[in-house]
Amino acid sequence: MKSLNQLLLDFNYEQNFRDDDFYVGKSNFYPFELINNWPKWEKNFLNISGENFSGKTHLTNIFLKKFNGIRVESGLLNNENIKKIKPYQNIVLEDLNLDVDEKLIYTLFNIIDQDNKFLIITSSEPVAEIDFKLEDLKSRTKNCLLAKIENPDDELMFALILKNLSDRQIILDKKLIDFIIKRVERSYGKIFEFIYKIDKISLKKKKPIDFKIINEALEE
Repeated sequence: MKSLNQLLLDFNYEQNFRDDDFYVGKSNFYPFELINNWPKWEKNFLNISGENFSGKTHLTNIFLKKFNGIRVESGLLNNENIKKIKPYQNIVLEDLNLDVDEKLIYTLFNIIDQDNKFLIITSSEPVAEIDFKLEDLKSRTKNCLLAKIENPDDELMFALILKNLSDRQIILDKKLIDFIIKRVERSYGKIFEFIYKIDKISLKKKKPIDFKIINEALEE
């Protein structure tokens, strides 16, 4: 895995980014360290929270590849999933929100507790702040170890922009990326949307991305 600092030093637009690449900055250092230091956790329940495109699923992919386990979408959890989960020590519950069967989620929490398993929960907001109707579940979520992915710093924004450009086979001068970083909203989702927007304008105008196109996208 290439570090962000090395990426910045060896800045090279010809580089191919693999699925395993994960760029670590101040905003995501804590959850990244936790998943790599399993099972040395304070609790058996870990909640990784962060906005869309912040890398929650990427982190759980790294974890499952390294330590093995099973992944279940929270909205698709059913009795059959519960049976399949039992042989595994590590379970990832993706995208926990209000649109779930709360009794089944509570059952899953009990299984983790009783069998001394480990549960990683991903969510947009900390699960302890989700207003579940089932009081027992609400109480259990407050016992999760929270690893929140914060808004990206400049270095991580640089890497995210570079990754999104590379995915679209777009090459930009570093000064254009620096220009974007200073003006685009500091949000994982907004970075993704902005790269999509400048690519769309560029294709429509049949012109390479330049300051004019970037400014046009910023004004939309």
